[in-house]
Amino acid sequence: MFSFDPTILAAIESTEAEIPPGQFWAAGAATMLVLMAMTAFSYLTRAGVIARATTKESIRQPVFSFLLGIGLIVLVFNTFVPFFSLGDDIKMQKDCGLATILISGLLLAVWTSSIGISNEIEGKTAMTLLSKPINRRQFVVGKYVGILQGVLWLLLPLLIAFLLLIFYKVGYDAKESGAGEIPEYFDAYTWLPNPERMRAVLLVLPGIALIFLEIAVLTAVSVALSTRVPMVVNIVSCLAIFVVGHLAGVLVQTNQEGLEPVQFVAKLIATILPSLDVFNMQAAVATDTMVPPVYLGYAALYCVVYCTAAILLAFILFEDRDLA
Repeated sequence: MFSFDPTILAAIESTEAEIPPGQFWAAGAATMLVLMAMTAFSYLTRAGVIARATTKESIRQPVFSFLLGIGLIVLVFNTFVPFFSLGDDIKMQKDCGLATILISGLLLAVWTSSIGISNEIEGKTAMTLLSKPINRRQFVVGKYVGILQGVLWLLLPLLIAFLLLIFYKVGYDAKESGAGEIPEYFDAYTWLPNPERMRAVLLVLPGIALIFLEIAVLTAVSVALSTRVPMVVNIVSCLAIFVVGHLAGVLVQTNQEGLEPVQFVAKLIATILPSLDVFNMQAAVATDTMVPPVYLGYAALYCVVYCTAAILLAFILFEDRDLA
C-alpha cells in the first residue's frame, strides 16, 4: 500500500531548549479541526447516523469501563512506584503511560470493530441497516468514524489524568530524591503553572497525537478485516500486525545484505503492513526532546494515506459480501 521510512526521525533535527508556543497553537488548531470535522460528519451526513450509533455502542460496552478503570489504575501506579532509574523516573513514567494509553485505545478499537461489524453481518443486522437509504460504503465509513470517536472518549479521561500525574510527578521526584529546590505548582506572582512542571507536560503531547494516529491506522485495518473474518480472527490478526508493524523497519535494515528472497519478503512485509514504528516516541522520551512539527506532519500524512487505502480495501471486500 504505502511504505514509510522510520529512519526519517534521525534525519530531523530536534532541540531540547525552548519549546516554541506556536507549535502548540498549531497543534491545538489542527485538533479542533479534526474534532469539528468528526462532529459535522456525525450530524450532517447519512453515514453519521451509523457513526453516532457505533460511538454509543462503544461507550456502553463493559470493556470500555474496564479499560478506563485499568488504565487509570496503571497510570496512578506508575506515578508512585519507583523505577530505580537513577533520576529518570519521569521519563519512565511517560514511556509506561504512553504505552498504557496506546494499548487501551487499541483494544477498544479492535474489540468494537469486531463486535460492530462482524457480529452485525453474521447476525443479519447489517442487512436491515442497508435496506434503508444507506449504502455499503457509508456503512463502512460510519463504523470507522464511530469507532474513532469511541476511542477519543476513552482517551480523554486517560489523557487528563496522565498530564496531571506528570505535572505532580516533577515535584514528587524532587522531594523524594532531595535534589535541589522543589518546584511549586504555580508561580507566586503570576499564578501561572510552574514552567518546569509544564515543560514535562508539554513534551509528552506529541506522543498523544502519534498514539491516536497509530490507533487510527490499526482501526482502519481492523475494519477492513471485520468485513470478511469473525471476531477472534480479527483480534489475532490485528495483534500480529501490531507486532510485525513495529518490527517492519528493523526487518528491512537487518536483511539489507542477506539473501535476495529474504530481502524481498522483508520489503514486501514493510510495504503492505503499516510501519507502526513511525509513531514510536520512545527515542524522544528517552532524550527528553520535543518531536518536531515536520515529523508529526509526515506521520499524519502517512496515517491519512494508509487509512484511505485500508478503507478502500474494506469497500472492495464488503461490496460483494453476502448479507442474507
